Amino acid sequence: MKKYLLLLSIPFVIFSCRKDNLVEGPNIDDLLGEFGITEAFKADRDTVNFANGENVLFTAKFNKLTDWEIHITGQNSGAKKVMSGQSREINASNGTWEGSTTDLPFFKAENCDAELIIPDITDTYTESVEVRAPKTNAGFLLSDFESGVFDPGWTKFVQTGADMDWGIKNDASGSPEKNHYLNMAGTVSWDWLIGLLDFNATAYGANTFPLSSNADNEYFNCLLYGEAGNNESVILFQFKEDENSDGTFNETNEDMYALEVRVNWEGWQLVSVKYSDLTALENGQPATPKGNGVHNPDKLGIVSVLDLADPAQGFASTRIDYLIFTQNNALQP
Repeated sequence: MKKYLLLLSIPFVIFSCRKDNLVEGPNIDDLLGEFGITEAFKADRDTVNFANGENVLFTAKFNKLTDWEIHITGQNSGAKKVMSGQSREINASNGTWEGSTTDLPFFKAENCDAELIIPDITDTYTESVEVRAPKTNAGFLLSDFESGVFDPGWTKFVQTGADMDWGIKNDASGSPEKNHYLNMAGTVSWDWLIGLLDFNATAYGANTFPLSSNADNEYFNCLLYGEAGNNESVILFQFKEDENSDGTFNETNEDMYALEVRVNWEGWQLVSVKYSDLTALENGQPATPKGNGVHNPDKLGIVSVLDLADPAQGFASTRIDYLIFTQNNALQP
């Protein structure tokens, strides 16, 4: 009997795994390695003129992926800028300071202290920079009150109440920008209105302000100060359009848009609004515009600021400064 040997051919399959399909975890050194600075924290200049477009570049290098913050503080103003990141290096992409602030007030011409802060590291890394001139902001400035007086082209009305203190103050330590602001304070027991100020475009040499026709591109900005312990102030901004270009505003057939702000905080805050987001208000409630119903910033002829407070609640106080229109974005102080 013949015996047959059966040979089975079993294919040998090799499975390959492409490197780019692997999911890589964090570097073990980044997780467990001891922190170290391989290139010292420094600023690329000792003095800076932000008004001329100069910047300050902070740099440093670390031996591992690191969470970091740079705190820049004005020695006189108290302004603060915070820059932060997670990286092995601070460079032009994440360490450039163009003069802006994170916490009001604005930086002024002053010496500033910059400190690099690394979590759980007690060592201090500091640099000093002298600001020769603070940054300027592009836009149309209604006022920062730095002349110290009311423009004769504005319209002002102040009630004859009690403890009235409604005027421009020269107070470098209390101003968020330079040295002056408008203080609005007093007690009016018979009316919500404490005082008002109309910024008339004619005071700037034209019947309308130099704004574009695109309401989505125009932003109104100002700084408001809330004072704790006093009656809550309500600031009503009114934007009055001269739709027929006759040099006057007619409240019966032209648009007036508004912004009501209840100042229920303490300290300075930036208030910004896109012009197209303004609404018509009547007694604080949304209303139908009385003109063409189209936001026309290029036809804006008057910006009114009304300082209001509940007459039953007594003394009210707030401050306002740096009213400016900016294009494309809200103010970046």
